[in-house]
Amino acid sequence: MKNNRLYSELDTTDRQILSRLQEDGSVSTAQLADALSLSVTPCWRRLRKLEDEGFITGFQANLDRRRMGFGLLGFVQIDFDIHTDHDAPAQFELAIQQCPEVLSCHKVTGQADYMLMVVSEDLDAYGVFVDTVLKMLPGVTGIHSTLSLKEVKASSRVPVR
Repeated sequence: MKNNRLYSELDTTDRQILSRLQEDGSVSTAQLADALSLSVTPCWRRLRKLEDEGFITGFQANLDRRRMGFGLLGFVQIDFDIHTDHDAPAQFELAIQQCPEVLSCHKVTGQADYMLMVVSEDLDAYGVFVDTVLKMLPGVTGIHSTLSLKEVKASSRVPVR
């Protein structure tokens, strides 16, 4: 049912639903309805509509990467040779989507062509990942890594005004 309704067209209740779900995606519809002073059925309908319209794209648990064994967080700039193989960008993007170590990948402006956020167990494992995965991807001509020394803020929450 996806339509083109904009964020600015959402009412206060829809915005409250989005905000509450970003705080706790495991909240039940009954708990959400109670918190927003709604009855369950209208709350459920609003929730489904927000999902159908694409405002809510899924639910997941946020895991602590360090407790999961990923002590290294790196930002990787990828230089790309787009002049030799015109299929290489699509092949690269498809391959990156299959790499669980890559948390995000963005095609960017500036000196690099792509920016990745990558997790790894440690520096040795990261080196192996660069040598056996990133360097082997089609079109890659340069890899520049910046490693995180301290995570000051990490969030995937979008501001709900």
